[in-house]
Amino acid sequence: MGTYIFGRNPAREALEAGNVKILYVSSRLQSDKLAAVAQEKDVPVKFVSDNELTNIVNNPSHQGFVALCEDFVTSSLEDLIKGASSKKYPLLLILDEIEDPHNFGAILRDCDAFGVDGVIVKSRGEAPLNGTVAKVSAGAINYVKVAVVVNLSQTIAKLKAIGYWIVASDGSAKQTYTEIDYKSPIALIVGSEGFGIAPLVLKNSDFIVKIPMLGHVNSLNVSVATGILLAEITNSRN
Repeated sequence: MGTYIFGRNPAREALEAGNVKILYVSSRLQSDKLAAVAQEKDVPVKFVSDNELTNIVNNPSHQGFVALCEDFVTSSLEDLIKGASSKKYPLLLILDEIEDPHNFGAILRDCDAFGVDGVIVKSRGEAPLNGTVAKVSAGAINYVKVAVVVNLSQTIAKLKAIGYWIVASDGSAKQTYTEIDYKSPIALIVGSEGFGIAPLVLKNSDFIVKIPMLGHVNSLNVSVATGILLAEITNSRN
């Protein structure tokens, strides 16, 4: 089996990460450097028509490249915690009901940019790690660890027990995101635009913060909001 990803940048990053089993390339791009890179890495390259590429991934936005990759491997919560333990201020991101793969991919890109130690998602009600997520993440999917858990409240309890502070982002908050001291192990929670964070998860959070909105709309895309929050945490720690 395997997972198909598509687009030039995702294919290139997957090649660099050593995850590609076969690279399908548009026949019009036979002299493209990316095909040569795959061949240098002993990755089989198959030249096919653009229509064939579209049929493989059921999406015309492949830019002439489709890669059959190893299935994306998730980590355990324990792996995430252990991997972050060497840092002075570990940072984990918890997603609650992020169902749109485009948002998930963009969030993974945020996490890679700001050095997040891992992402925690629920086993149900979340977008799967698939080709669309990989494409939107621009390759970040190969570098950001993702752990799948059954219950967020139990996960939060485990993180609290080892010293993490839980910060949830919600429009109902009294505090703004700049009023928190982030110089400690932090698990940041973001939820979907439609449903937000589950009430029980909010109840179990140590801090609830909001991004002040000065315009006419009352919310931001979740990936944009996540980027703003992660940037603030990173900058305040520096």
